[in-house]
Amino acid sequence: MKWTGLFIIGSHLVCSLVHRHPEWRIINLDNLDYCCSPRSLKSVENRTNYIFIRGDVCNPRLLNHIFSSKNIDVIFHLAAKTHVEASFESPSTFQQVNVEGTRVLLGAAHQARHQPQRFIYISTDEVYGASLHEVFDESSPVRPSNPYAATKAAAEYLVRSYWDQYKFPIIITRSNNIYGPRQYTEKVIPRFLTLLQMDKKCTIQGTLPKSRHFLFVSDAINAFLLLLEKGIVGEIYNVGTSCEIPIMQLARELVRMVKKVPESEVNDWLEFVPDRPRVDLRYPIKCEKLQQLGWRAEVSWTEGIRQTVKWYRDNPDFWSDISEDQPPIRREFENASTTVVTISSES
Repeated sequence: MKWTGLFIIGSHLVCSLVHRHPEWRIINLDNLDYCCSPRSLKSVENRTNYIFIRGDVCNPRLLNHIFSSKNIDVIFHLAAKTHVEASFESPSTFQQVNVEGTRVLLGAAHQARHQPQRFIYISTDEVYGASLHEVFDESSPVRPSNPYAATKAAAEYLVRSYWDQYKFPIIITRSNNIYGPRQYTEKVIPRFLTLLQMDKKCTIQGTLPKSRHFLFVSDAINAFLLLLEKGIVGEIYNVGTSCEIPIMQLARELVRMVKKVPESEVNDWLEFVPDRPRVDLRYPIKCEKLQQLGWRAEVSWTEGIRQTVKWYRDNPDFWSDISEDQPPIRREFENASTTVVTISSES
């Protein structure tokens, strides 16, 4: 199911699984919220090892039906509302999707006749809270500072409880800001790109020196698939990069790439707007635990942002009329060796 924030990850993960493993069957459960477009799944919608189900992760009847009628081996749980500002405005919605949805999914998976081999929960580095100097590893305390991060931390505790109580084979990931083609326009990089393509200024919230670590989407997908293969059940893995970009630098770089103006005119494309009451300046994490399994980020910032800018330049109308899109046709399949269900979401 897809809500926001994670849709870029969900669609890329689904496409990667479908193409890399034709002998597996991939079930994609997605709510198709405002930030989701079936266009992101065009490359797989007619593949025989792929099925799309439009539905809500909070619906126990649907989840129980899926797990009783299909032999699910692996669950990637990406369903979440993720937009931090919106979480202050509607925390109960985030509680419902991020926490209650996780509870419903865990219950259905655990009670299934065919027991899953892996339940991989995609969380966020924001559960650690902000830090100016400390770099967080997986044993660092969890101190979320906004409703979104608090619901992700709460969901993590639910997931961990199934390992502690039942030895249900869970793995948790905490990743940096993931970016790349097809990301919905409320996230900072596509938001800046969309504004610039409309000849509008990049709106920068506040004047504090905020920065974020950015991880290209293909590197994130490779990390998740490596953890499926080599990750230790019951463990948490940070997924991140040393590529830390100040938001001001990001805006200036995108202005130069999109508008191609001289340095003296870059600031003309920047506009400061009021910040939210509480803002985290940075979320630094260590990833040695994942790197010990053989993972490294392979796409440099220069290459990743080049690919991203090019995609938004080539697809300016991708998100303009998503309400008219129709989801891929639901269908049945058989003779697959492994069944993977992705519960994808973006908000």
